Amino acid sequence: MTVTSVHKDPEALSMTFTAEFPAPVERVWQIWEDPRRLERWWGPPTWPATFDEHDVTVGGGSAYYMTGPEGEKARGWWRFTLVEAPNRLEFDDGFADDDGKQLPDPAPVHCVVTLEATAEGTRMVTASTFSSAEHLEQMVNMGMEEGMREAMGQIDAILAGS
Repeated sequence: MTVTSVHKDPEALSMTFTAEFPAPVERVWQIWEDPRRLERWWGPPTWPATFDEHDVTVGGGSAYYMTGPEGEKARGWWRFTLVEAPNRLEFDDGFADDDGKQLPDPAPVHCVVTLEATAEGTRMVTASTFSSAEHLEQMVNMGMEEGMREAMGQIDAILAGS
């Protein structure tokens, strides 16, 4: 598995995933920038994602849904607040209704993704910041940690075929 650590910090209202990949930073950046590659890993294997929109520019956004094992759909959105290709990406990530309208609850999560070259390839750090300790706990209870571990565990296969 590619995830090397997960750190939950209720005082900082954050959860941080660190993963290592045997590929250059530019190739890892593509798994965020290219919606077809993103679809292959965003979401655990039993909840694959489909991106209807994906505009990786400051102020741009994404609209997506994940399809569950029984065909149910969980919709989400991203709004990009910083894009520094190929090393840093920041966005707000929230839930949406069936029409794609942003839902206020649970509150959006702010995500910061950094990609750093290492001797073996790339270190990807994905830090999520929550609105409160209760929000962090709510997302943990919804399976965010396990889901992100499973999702990121799919990246090596994508990079091997890129």
